[in-house]
Amino acid sequence: MTVRERIEELELKILSPYAAKSRNADREREELPCEFRTAFQRDRDRVIHSKSFRRLKHKTQVYISPGDHYRMRMTHSLEVAQISRTIARGLMLNEDLTEAIALAHDVGHTPFGHSGEYALQDILGQFRHNEQSLRVVEYLEKEGRGLNLTLEVKDGILNHTGDQEPITLEGCIVRAGDRIAYLCHDYDDGLRAGMLKCADLPTGVSKVLGHNPSEMITVMVADIITQSADKSEVRMSPAVRQAMDEFRQFMFAKIYHSQDLEHDRKKAKYVIHKLYEYFLANPEELPTDYREREDRWGLSTTVVDYIAGLTDQYAIHLFHHLFIPSTWGGSGSERWKKECI
Repeated sequence: MTVRERIEELELKILSPYAAKSRNADREREELPCEFRTAFQRDRDRVIHSKSFRRLKHKTQVYISPGDHYRMRMTHSLEVAQISRTIARGLMLNEDLTEAIALAHDVGHTPFGHSGEYALQDILGQFRHNEQSLRVVEYLEKEGRGLNLTLEVKDGILNHTGDQEPITLEGCIVRAGDRIAYLCHDYDDGLRAGMLKCADLPTGVSKVLGHNPSEMITVMVADIITQSADKSEVRMSPAVRQAMDEFRQFMFAKIYHSQDLEHDRKKAKYVIHKLYEYFLANPEELPTDYREREDRWGLSTTVVDYIAGLTDQYAIHLFHHLFIPSTWGGSGSERWKKECI
């Protein structure tokens, strides 16, 4: 019996009957099984080693060009994974599947956070970061071969937000863990930035969840574990659910739609619009591997794939190179092409 087979046997013995089991994992393209890792462990490792995951360390969470101690997409994804694994362990569900979904859920996010996403929505009429994340792992990674992740992980990525619920409880955990993480940690960053004070929290939120971000996470995680134990769904108590919804409304009013951040959001959207217009008119300026994809996906989709994959700083670098005059004898007009994602 291999190490992987022992782990699969252990899952059958100790995990909840509602847990997804590694031995039942399904891939679109069949592969020889690993001797040591389960299918979900392999998925997690593929995500961690992917270029799209590495780029998350330079992509905005909420604050554009923040200081060293503010969240970026990678730290957010790591925090979602930690919160979600805690819930999965408490419910005796599959931690490896949970972690793989959590780490991959935002790999398709644009530069400049949701401002970049909204800019591409304006351009295309339809663009969602969860759908782009699925596209990244299915088609764009590994020079177009994709990561060939399990269907369970891909479903969790696609349905971590939106109207459709994930097919696994592990996916439902990440859906809840993502919301807990971004609310509490964006609140924490808001306190650090001086945009919020603990006293600003609505009474209904502070009374149920508390004021401290760590305390808030603990309350919501504990409530999910208590309310969902031995059940076929992931749920919260009505009181905590109501407090969380009120907390979310507060964060949208005070942070996500704050007028204090509107100027930077507009500038970020402008950069995205101008880059899209430029590369649509000048496709020969795209990196070679993207130009080769045009026949398969069409020019507009290829340009969107390129722009969505950029980090914040590289998008700004491109904009500066393409639209801002520079002194003669600068760093060279070809260098930026060689630094493509």
